[in-house]
Amino acid sequence: MKTIILLSGVADQQFALRELLKAHNPALSFRGAVTAEDLAAIELEVLRDARLLAFTTSVIVPADILAALGHGAYNFHPGPPQYPGWAPAHFALYDGARMFGTTAHLMAERVDSGPIIGVESFIIPDKISVRGLEQMAYVRLAHLFWRMSRELARNPAPLAELPIAWCGVKSTRQMYREMCELPAGISASELTRRIRAFHDDFRDIPLTFSVHGIRFQLATAAAQAPETLDVISPPLAAAS
Repeated sequence: MKTIILLSGVADQQFALRELLKAHNPALSFRGAVTAEDLAAIELEVLRDARLLAFTTSVIVPADILAALGHGAYNFHPGPPQYPGWAPAHFALYDGARMFGTTAHLMAERVDSGPIIGVESFIIPDKISVRGLEQMAYVRLAHLFWRMSRELARNPAPLAELPIAWCGVKSTRQMYREMCELPAGISASELTRRIRAFHDDFRDIPLTFSVHGIRFQLATAAAQAPETLDVISPPLAAAS
């Protein structure tokens, strides 16, 4: 194993990950990638002697790259095995889950389906926001990476699998969009759940409501408690 390929959502994350791995194995070289195009540009001869580590990325690694990697590809997923897929913190809050966590797993052609090699778990604090939960998960994911970094950097063989299986529904971007479309006649309790889980998000998919063909968007200033909301106005602003 000569090279570690670091795939992350933003390039700035890669410096800390690289320095941690280099401390365990100074002989390693590193390649960074943020996009699928970055991965496609890596030479085949590099892939043959490389291991790929993905950390909080939405990039789906193509099957041909997974097959070309000589020392496997591992993903660090910001959610527990019970919440595979997209935006796991949001769906966990919507479900009223009491436990959350993070998962490290071997990457396979199907997203969040490969054997699990590491987990971190924690209790979800009462009344935490979705951003707060995502931040907690990020910290625990960084700790999981730190805990596994020596083996990832020094052991070229496949890492040991845990007797833990993925379960639950694998969430998708489309499922997230559907949750953000507020149905007519939504109950106060359901509105509370959706505001807590899906409002004021980084993903630019707002909560919306349609009346007579006109689409309204929940304003950011609308607080969490639905008893303060008039469903159409003023908290909902017209959206194109």
